[in-house]
Order: sequence, then C-alpha cells, then structure tokens
Amino acid sequence: MSKDGALPQTPPGERPGAHPLSSRIDGVVARLHGLHPRLIDLSLERLQTLLTKLRNPENRLPPVIHVAGTNGKGSTCAFVRSIAEAAGMRVHVYTSPHLVRFNERIRIAGELVTDDALVEAMETIERINDNAPITVFEVITAVAFHLFAQTPADLCVLEVGLGGRGDATNVIARPAACAITSISLDHRDLLGATLDVIAAEKAGILKPGVSVAVGAQPPEVLEVLLAVAEKTGSPVRLRNRDWHLSDNGAGFRFQDAIEIIDLPPTGLPGRFQRDNAGIAIAALRAAGIEVPNRAFADGVAKVEWPARMQRLTGRLASSLPPGWELWLDGGHNPGAGIVLGEHMSKWSDQPVHLIVGMKQAKDSAEFLRPMLPYAATVWAVMEPGQHLALPIEAIIAASGGVARVGPTVANALAALPRRSASARVLICGSLYLAGEVLKQDLK
Repeated sequence: MSKDGALPQTPPGERPGAHPLSSRIDGVVARLHGLHPRLIDLSLERLQTLLTKLRNPENRLPPVIHVAGTNGKGSTCAFVRSIAEAAGMRVHVYTSPHLVRFNERIRIAGELVTDDALVEAMETIERINDNAPITVFEVITAVAFHLFAQTPADLCVLEVGLGGRGDATNVIARPAACAITSISLDHRDLLGATLDVIAAEKAGILKPGVSVAVGAQPPEVLEVLLAVAEKTGSPVRLRNRDWHLSDNGAGFRFQDAIEIIDLPPTGLPGRFQRDNAGIAIAALRAAGIEVPNRAFADGVAKVEWPARMQRLTGRLASSLPPGWELWLDGGHNPGAGIVLGEHMSKWSDQPVHLIVGMKQAKDSAEFLRPMLPYAATVWAVMEPGQHLALPIEAIIAASGGVARVGPTVANALAALPRRSASARVLICGSLYLAGEVLKQDLK
C-alpha cells in the first residue's frame, strides 16, 4: 500500500499471498478498496470520524514534528529521528511509501512495527470503521496513530503523504513544530498546475502559533509560504534568514541566532542533503526539543534512509565489473531531476550510465532533462512488479530518443558497455522501481 493505495509489496523471496502477514493484509486492503471509489481523495472528515471511534489517538501522541514538501521530506524525517535517537530519545515515525516491507512505514519508539502488531491493528480498525467510506491511506494513518498512542515515546515524526492541507496526517491539531522541504512540480493532477498553487497546498499544515522550519525554496514558493504563515500566525524559521548553512572544511556548519553548530558530512550522500539536515535541526529547535550538539553531529553522520543516493553492494552490484559503482535513488519529479543532475555533474571523473524507470503521469521529460548531459548511456526499464510503471516507449520519447531499451534493470546492467575500468551506474525514476531493485539486490 502506498500513498495512492497500491497493494503492499510482498517481502523478498516470497510469492504474493504466500506469507500469513501478506495474506491477511491483502485481505484487509481488498475490502478497504471497496469502501471508497477513489484511491486518493484529499479530505479529513472520514478519518476524523474514524479517529473519534478510536477515542482520538491523535490527541494522545508525544510532541509531533509534521513534515511536508515535494522532495526531501523523507530524508528530513530520517534526520530528525537520527538526531533525536542520538540524544537518547524514543521516537515514533510515520512515513510513506514503503520500499520492500510494509512495516517500514511505522516505527514505534525506535523499532519497526512487528508483523503481529500491524495485522492486529489493521483488523481492529477495519472492524471499528464498520464499512464506512474511507481510503486505504486514511486507515493506515489511523493504524499508525492507534499504535503510537499505545506506546510511550519522546517524539513523533509524521511525513505528509500528499500535499498538506487535505492530507490525512493533517488531523494533528497542534504539532510541536512543522517543517517544509523543497517544493517543486509534482502530482499536478491533484495539487495544482503551478508552483504557487502547490505551495499553498503544502502550507496547509501550518497552524496558529506553531513554528515552521523552511528550507531553500524558489522565490514564487517562498512568497506563498510566507504569506500563508503570516495569515495563519505561524512563526517562520527560514533558511538564509533565520538559520544558515556553510562549509566548515571537514563538513558543514549550522548557524542561527542562538549558536553555531559544526557538523560532519551527512550520512546521506549529496550536498542537497545538507538542506534537509538543516531543516531537521531548525525544526527540533523550533519544537523546543533539547538536543546536545554532540547528538546533532552524531545524528547527521549516522542517518540512514534507503534509496536516497544509496550505494548498492548486493547481487545486482556484483554483476558489474570490479571498480564500478551502483547507485540507487528514488527521485522522480523535475525538482529531483535538477538535484540528481547537479550530483552527476560532480561525477565527471568516470562515465555515468543512467537506468530510468518511472511511474505513469510523471513529468518524465522535465525529470530527465538535467541529467542527460552527464550520462554516457541512458536505459529505459520497466520491472515486472513495478506499480503503475510508465511504458518504456514513453521514457525513450521523454529522453528525446536517447534512451535505449533495458527492458529490465538486470538486462540493462548486462548490456552496459564495459570499455572503462571504472564507472558509475545510477538507477532512478520511481520509488516503486527502487523497491523492486532493493528486493533484487538482496537476493
């Protein structure tokens, strides 16, 4: 199950439905799909009704940091969790989508939800909902809140699923702080066709008197965010105004009106991750969470988040010649394409081969354009298990005819020209593709 209600991916090495957990979840999901005709319906009323029947677990959570944005919100949640845990805190986390196992979405006091707890909660909430109209994502959000309310913790981190204003996570009446990461064009059919309209949707998480940490943004986005914050009465902690990032030699430096914090390189590759780390630090400080500087440094260095410029070292990587590197990123929209292109530009010491598989309805040409100048070869793929995969022909057309037919990741890796002693291969275009790739690399 993803943000759009896709069915959960079966754990590696198992047939769909063969695992008791998979079968029981699949059964719940199949029944839930029949309760509401639309996979995505941005509204809060259905979930609020269900939460009332559950005695409002969303009001019994530890301090919440609510994170919205287009790119980087998952990474920012990972930085918040890593920093808080380095400070000795127990942290609940709710993110989406999952990549390999459904349990990745819900982390309870530092541990992924167990199979038994997840299935029991899903079936309990299905019974309490009693066939009322509701979307799958709304039910999973209720499941997360229900489980979080049962276990003590010091902090709760919530990632917005889609948009902000009408997203199911926005039932939280008063978070400790909000955060808004980089905003770019994505989900235009649901959020709007222009950046300013999308920004207004993302800003819908802002609450009166609740501070919001904002990272680097395009001017038109920033104008909207600041206007909404002023109207709402939300104090803003803005990058390059209220907090700053700079190089410090070995790593980088965070500075606000209170102090300077020297930090090591982030555990997630790419300079763009500094912005996400800075947002996380600013959000924790806005929430009034006491964190020693040592924990900021440890958390930034030790953070982990799969499929965000992740170097693979398993079965797929072993199919490449010695000295070659295999990288995976779930980036899939125009903003992510710009960031990945900038990253590829710094890989000029070796050839870079690009393997792309995308989801339907994505801005494929805009995503690919910034990367194409740095790619020695481009390959279009569509994995058999990839949810809502864009046809290979459409990816080739989006590349201006440059891309070659994979047709799968394994086929593309086998077909890569091996004339150079070293090279890098980047697989990207979809988090659904990333999940399929991680499964294959684990085998």
